[in-house]
Formats: sequence, structure tokens, C-alpha cells
Amino acid sequence: MDFGKLDNIKNVDFTLPDTHQFTTKTLANAKHIPKKEVYVGPPIWANKEWVGKIYPTNAKDKDFLYHYTRQFNTIELNVTHYQIPSDDTIDRWRDTAPDGFKYCPKWPQIISHDAELVNVMLPSDEFVRAVLRLEDRLGTTFLQLGPAFDTGKFENLERFLQALPEDFPIAVEFRHPSWFTDDYAWQRTLELLYERNVGTVMTDVSGRRDVLHMAQTTPTFTLRFVGNELHRTDYTRTDEWLQRLNAWFEQGLQRAYIFIHTEDNIYSPELSKYWIEGFNAKMNLSVAPPEIRAQVIQGELF
Repeated sequence: MDFGKLDNIKNVDFTLPDTHQFTTKTLANAKHIPKKEVYVGPPIWANKEWVGKIYPTNAKDKDFLYHYTRQFNTIELNVTHYQIPSDDTIDRWRDTAPDGFKYCPKWPQIISHDAELVNVMLPSDEFVRAVLRLEDRLGTTFLQLGPAFDTGKFENLERFLQALPEDFPIAVEFRHPSWFTDDYAWQRTLELLYERNVGTVMTDVSGRRDVLHMAQTTPTFTLRFVGNELHRTDYTRTDEWLQRLNAWFEQGLQRAYIFIHTEDNIYSPELSKYWIEGFNAKMNLSVAPPEIRAQVIQGELF
């Protein structure tokens, strides 16, 4: 993911901001559930670099999804950003994944970016109908607003959310800086999301620390974590997140979706494994981490 990515992170302060007061309110009012739900995974399954590492050495492209869903329990489903999938495709995704796996589809760009949520009833209905076919394999959907979608388009967002089916799972990712500099507009937006049971998406990336707004409007947390190719700060940042999320779970958080990005996602399995093992150790969970095989370098046996 190129958004907010920096080549030089030497001077970046990766310290997590304080918890937003709206998060405290949201979690305090959340219904208690006995089991913490944690889902961690990369944003793609079609990565040839993973053959021999987390996929079998003889894995074919057509089998990547099957192997992915046996290594991770969720995916940030970016393919839906570019095309609404057919029923046959949705059925194949649903039937390929085991129990407990969650797809998290991104809203199509024709709705979020091209039309900026205006006059999008037909494609929105088509997308909703399609992803609901995932049934219990559907996690949250996430609506990434375009880079030009600023606070002046609040009414677009309000009308769009009001037209969605009740309790349809969705979280919104805000990118334009105005959302984080206009306190009144941001508070108004959080109130809207809270009233509609719509979540927020946070992104932890080196070059845009403002999008790490720490404001929760539902007890479901969604994070896009952009690592720096296993730089030491990837691990210290993860450790701080685990501490914060442990506190949020104790306060009422119910579930967390963590999507792990690295350059070309080559090292996303390693970083996902670190996150999962950290969750298991700190929160006494039993999420299965990916099995990463040592890769044989050509010629090393000779």
C-alpha cells in the first residue's frame, strides 16, 4: 500500500496517540460478550512469493485462496474495490474458506471514489446483495473515502449510510486531512457513525499519523497496519498496539480486524505471525498463527 508510505522513517514518531474520548464512550456502552474475537491477515492471497513459505512448493495459482484460508482467519478483500464479484465467485469464496474465516470486502471505487457516494443506489444494492452471500464468512465491509472526500461532503456520507440495510456491517476509512483538523465536523461525524452502528477504520502508516485517530464508534476495531519490511519499529509498534487493544478489550471491545501490509506483502506473513502470537500470549487466546517454512536458497546444499 503506497498511501502514507515513507522511504525514510528515521524521524517518525510511531508512539500511539491517546485513546479518543469517543472510544471510551463507545466501549463503556458496548454489550459484554465472553469471547474476544481477533482476526489477523494480509490484504491479498495471490502472492507467488509465498509459494514454499506459507503455501506448498507445488501450489498452483488457483489453489492460493484455499491455502491462504488455512493459514489466516481473515483478509482485507481489495479485489471488490475494482469489480463487484459475481454470485459464482462469491459462492466459491464462501465455500473455499473454513468455519471461522472472515472476508472483509472493500466497497467498489465506482461508489466511493468516482461518484463520492452520490446517486449510487443501484451499485450499492448490488454490492450489498453480493457480499451478503458470504453468509457467516462475512466480517465487516470497509468504505474507503477518496482523497478528495472532505468534511464538506458530510451530507453525502450521511445519506449513503442512511440508505443501507439496518445492521449491515461497515466501517469507514477517512483520508482527507480536514476530518482530523475540524473538531466540530469530526465530532458530528463520530455521532453519525455511532447512531448508525457504523465503525471506523484506522491506518497506522509512517507518513500520515493523522489518520491514526483512535476513535471507535462500535465495539468492532478495524486497523490497516503498514509495516516497513520487518524494521525493528514494526515490532515495537505491534507491541504497543497489543497493549492498547488488551485495555480496550477489557473496557468492552468485542472484536478486532488487523490487516497487515508490507512492501509487495512479501513479509506480511511474518508480521502477521508476530501479531497473532502476541495476541495469544497477552490475552490468552488460541488463534492459529501461519506456519512459515524455511525457504531453501538455490545452491545452498552444494
